[in-house]
Amino acid sequence: MEVQTITIGGMTCAACAGRIERTVKKLQGVTTATVNLASEKLFVEYDNTLRLSDIKEAVAKIGYQVLEKPRSSQVTIPIGGMTCAACASRIEKAVRKLNGIESVQVNLATEKAAVNYDPRVLRISAVKEAIEKAGYKVLDFSKSGAVDEDKLRKERDIRILWVKFIIAVSFALPLLYIAMAPMITWVKLPFPKALSPMNFPLIYGLAELILVLPIIAVGYRFYTVGYKALVQRSPNMDSLIALGTTAAVLYSIYNIRQIYRGNFMAVESLYFETAGVIIALILLGKSLEAVSKGRTSEAIKKLMGLAPKTAIIIENGTEKEIPIDEVMPGDIIAVKPGAKIPVDGTVLEGHTSIDESMLTGESMPVDKKAGDQVYAATINTTGVIQFKATKIGGDTALAQIIKLVEDAQGSKAPIAQMADIVSGYFVPIVCIIAAVSGLAWYIGTRDAEFSLTIFISVLVIACPCALGLATPTAIMVGTGKGAENGILIKGGEALETAHKINTVVFDKTGTITEGKPTVTDVIPARGIGQDYLLQITASAEKNSEHPLGQAIVLGAQDKGLELLTASRFESLTGRGIEVEIDSPSMDAGGSPAGIRHPYRVVVGNRKLMDEQGISLAELESDNMAAASDRLAGEGKTPMYAAFNGRLAGIIAVADVVKPSSKAAIERLHKMGIQVAMITGDNKKTADAIAKQVGIDRVLSEVLPQDKSLEVKKLQEEGRKVAMVGDGINDAPALVQADIGIAIGSGTDVAMESADIVLMRSDLMDVPTAINLSKRTIRNIKQNLFWAFGYNTVGIPIAAGVLYLFGGPLLNPIFAAAAMSMSSVSVLTNALRLKRFKASRS
Repeated sequence: MEVQTITIGGMTCAACAGRIERTVKKLQGVTTATVNLASEKLFVEYDNTLRLSDIKEAVAKIGYQVLEKPRSSQVTIPIGGMTCAACASRIEKAVRKLNGIESVQVNLATEKAAVNYDPRVLRISAVKEAIEKAGYKVLDFSKSGAVDEDKLRKERDIRILWVKFIIAVSFALPLLYIAMAPMITWVKLPFPKALSPMNFPLIYGLAELILVLPIIAVGYRFYTVGYKALVQRSPNMDSLIALGTTAAVLYSIYNIRQIYRGNFMAVESLYFETAGVIIALILLGKSLEAVSKGRTSEAIKKLMGLAPKTAIIIENGTEKEIPIDEVMPGDIIAVKPGAKIPVDGTVLEGHTSIDESMLTGESMPVDKKAGDQVYAATINTTGVIQFKATKIGGDTALAQIIKLVEDAQGSKAPIAQMADIVSGYFVPIVCIIAAVSGLAWYIGTRDAEFSLTIFISVLVIACPCALGLATPTAIMVGTGKGAENGILIKGGEALETAHKINTVVFDKTGTITEGKPTVTDVIPARGIGQDYLLQITASAEKNSEHPLGQAIVLGAQDKGLELLTASRFESLTGRGIEVEIDSPSMDAGGSPAGIRHPYRVVVGNRKLMDEQGISLAELESDNMAAASDRLAGEGKTPMYAAFNGRLAGIIAVADVVKPSSKAAIERLHKMGIQVAMITGDNKKTADAIAKQVGIDRVLSEVLPQDKSLEVKKLQEEGRKVAMVGDGINDAPALVQADIGIAIGSGTDVAMESADIVLMRSDLMDVPTAINLSKRTIRNIKQNLFWAFGYNTVGIPIAAGVLYLFGGPLLNPIFAAAAMSMSSVSVLTNALRLKRFKASRS
């Protein structure tokens, strides 16, 4: 299966989006096709029986533009040292020989070479070398000025819309003044006598026609697109505007002809100002809408802007700065303090701290040394490092996050389905209502002008745009806001389902807890110092591969204790270890005295002590028995250490709870959500952890393969379940749950299986994600209520229902203003989500 995103130009309302979806879905081999009106993108999934070019061709056939990014890169290189046309020709020949060059043109007058090349095959540095080898000098230039084509296109579209609006309003205002001033009798407004409708009706009518023509010219697209859609039997918003204004203009032209024939009363039946002002107001609405739509995708633009534009690679022992597009996997890259990491890679040399907050939201810098992974767009804060590029371009973690967010923004929430269905029938129904209303009023009143006013008002007030934008804009802002806070929501369905969650199930290890055991307590026997006990035990465990033994070694290293050499090491499976080491004797204070003696050290569980005949009587005298039971009750693992056959003390090791776990669970409780914990640990340990963090329900001693069954049991109780996990063994449960939430520090399999990925390991992001979902769905409901409510109330008023009962009649100009503002209001409401604040511990 292939999944592609295609940028579409020329869409104006939900009817356009629906039409493209229906057209693409008809193609054999297409599985799904969704159009996001706000981002102007088509997301399509299809099999290998269909070519991408066929899909693009189908979209183009129904009158929309497929906007493609060029595969080749273009760069202009300033060159010094050219003296004649032969020099220019020589440079062209030298550059054309390079593999990957598509075209090259050298302009002798400007002393510049315009080069089109394939960046996947060729580096621009190779082009520069070819020019220099030919005997010319490449002057300083930067390819980092590469621009965001999509951003430029949208900025250009906004600029064109504003220019069109300014032109339209420049003619619409005098047109409106000429049309209305003679009718206002209670105030004497200045008015040219040469245009008096009573004295010179034909000149008056022609003046209005001359003023309306430029407005129609700048709004030509409403007519070309609108009538084309009508001919193809898929009318859209442009069709409504085109029909309404055309009716007004044609009727007015007919009345100018009547005036010419001597019927001077026809001067009262000119509606040029209605058409002109309607087009001006709709262009204003479209301009404001384009600006607002641009703001809905700011989060994606922020993510894209994080990536640096250049990288310093090491080639033949020397540093060389190249554009980021030219970095290849395997390149050795140097990064200095304060610089951004250009691509993903593995550290080869150096030690530093890297600020990864732009990807994870975690404010504390992360230490990096040889062998550690670094990610594009993160900031090197302290040391100098060299790393090997492993992932570039679209394969970097940043690019994958951007793609994930874009895919989510392109998906549709189930709540949007009703709006989509209504949008499909909306415009044809409005056309029918307009025609029936106009005809009914004509039959009832025999007043053609009044009927025309009703007909135009109904056509112009209807707003399919508000319906089409209600859901995608909120989803775009919501998913973008999530990405800013390190919460990646994979689609509209996940965003909608999350707000219904009433039970959250946490995996214990690596989710509620850190996932790595650490030393929590060191309890020495009488006469032995804490550090001495930890040093000898850690020296014994140095060669152990058991996680508990490694935790003791790390605990000693963290305290700066010297690890001694073992002369004999024996692992006793399931019980512990027996080791011989050279150990310093202790002074009176229980600290090493410096004289070394051979020691037999036994470390393990109580069963091993019994086997070795080591008396635990001292446990009673030193109150260590109570301490041992207390530690076990707290979910910790007590490990006994004996030196030369005598008990030396207890070291407790535990997988400690994350600092944010308790706060996150408290926040979930405040939201009315029940919290459960699932683990393979024994009931005593699981209950101890659950008590620490306030878990409501404990599912202990669950085998990895049975986790999904436990989630299913909760669902059978009628609960909407979110599963939070990080390991491969959590993947089936993440898929089974209504919402799977993966911790970003977890495995790729878990993240692939999840609906939501938390880039940080902070569990406070779980209530934040649910809260974001609630806010987004509330926003969508508000938008849909306004969109449906506006059309449900506005269309009957425009059809003259209020007038029928003695109320006011809606002027088409006010109908156009209301329509323009309806879509802007929906977008403005969606943008309120940008104020969402994440819950942080």
